[in-house]
Amino acid sequence: MQKVFNVGLIGCGNIAETYFRAHKYFNNFKIIKCADINQNTAIKCAKENKIKSVSVNELLKDKEIKVILNLTIPKAHYIIAKKALLNGKHVYSEKPLAINFKDGKDLISLAKRKKLYIGNAPDTFLGGGIQKSRELVDKKIIGNIKFGNAFFGFPGVQSYHPNPEPWFAKKEGGPVIDMGPYYLTALVNLLGPAKEITSYSIKGMNKRIIGVGPKKGKSFQVKCPTTYISTIKFLNNAVIKLTLSFDIVSHKRNHIELYGDKGSMIVPDPNMFGGDVLVYKKQSKNWSSYETNNMPLGKINIRTQSSRANESPTNANYRGVGLSEMIYAIQNNKTHKCNGDLSLHVLNIIDAIHQSARTRKKIALQFICKRPDRFSTKTIKLIKKN
Repeated sequence: MQKVFNVGLIGCGNIAETYFRAHKYFNNFKIIKCADINQNTAIKCAKENKIKSVSVNELLKDKEIKVILNLTIPKAHYIIAKKALLNGKHVYSEKPLAINFKDGKDLISLAKRKKLYIGNAPDTFLGGGIQKSRELVDKKIIGNIKFGNAFFGFPGVQSYHPNPEPWFAKKEGGPVIDMGPYYLTALVNLLGPAKEITSYSIKGMNKRIIGVGPKKGKSFQVKCPTTYISTIKFLNNAVIKLTLSFDIVSHKRNHIELYGDKGSMIVPDPNMFGGDVLVYKKQSKNWSSYETNNMPLGKINIRTQSSRANESPTNANYRGVGLSEMIYAIQNNKTHKCNGDLSLHVLNIIDAIHQSARTRKKIALQFICKRPDRFSTKTIKLIKKN
């Protein structure tokens, strides 16, 4: 039986619930202590999950802890991850790696010098939906992929989140930092690394009104663009038009569509783990559906409405698999799937999208990663509880 790694959680906000739930699914880690800049939040989290709350500094220096799970807000990802590495801890962070490319490079360099693992969400590309899509791409079911579309359109978190201001802040806000990592990581997994970006941005409105909670009805300033339309060229010469927006009331667009010289593919939601893959080939009369419900990380495990906004009944959510797979890689001296190089390449794309939108220039990427290997069923069975 594999050794269970003790994990220390820093950042006890809404997403923490999902990682505690991952204890049900994965067998090689246990969150045993938590900390938060707000002590009351940490105490509440500890009480709900029957663990101990400590200060951030105590947690970073705790010799029981092997891995820091960094669930802080995006602008704190860099400093907490850096402190974890400096204290000799492996670290797994929520997305993005940092809010700028320079800080991301610093983290990867430090992790390599210290010979520590740094992992980063999203891990949704390890789920059944994107992995089945990857299998079909590798089999060239639709031939050589020439171009495609990726689309996220949403009216914004202010309608359901009681403190939505960070999503609209100057340096940490906007849909590219929030939702970009899901789409970009999935695309790099499917197509390999990108090489250049052109982008345009729009601010849909200058003020937003909070829809729920104690500040309901209060307006706040929007300090960043809220729609980005980008063209990404990949090393394999595929071209993807990516739209990420907090300004769309409703739409009927697919999440990702890929167009090859032998057919087309509809890829399921990269923000979740399951979903059917649809394929239409030349001479076909109908779309073919490749189901993922029978896959270990595609099987439906959400049967009731969750408190998380992106979880509806009858869907698959195995967040935490990236952390579990990283621990398996540490134990077996392997490169993990949600590795720092992949995260840094995605952060480079995010930075390039922002830079291109500001300058109206094409931006060449500075850091190129390897395309992730497919996630084998054998490895999943080693880390997943029955």
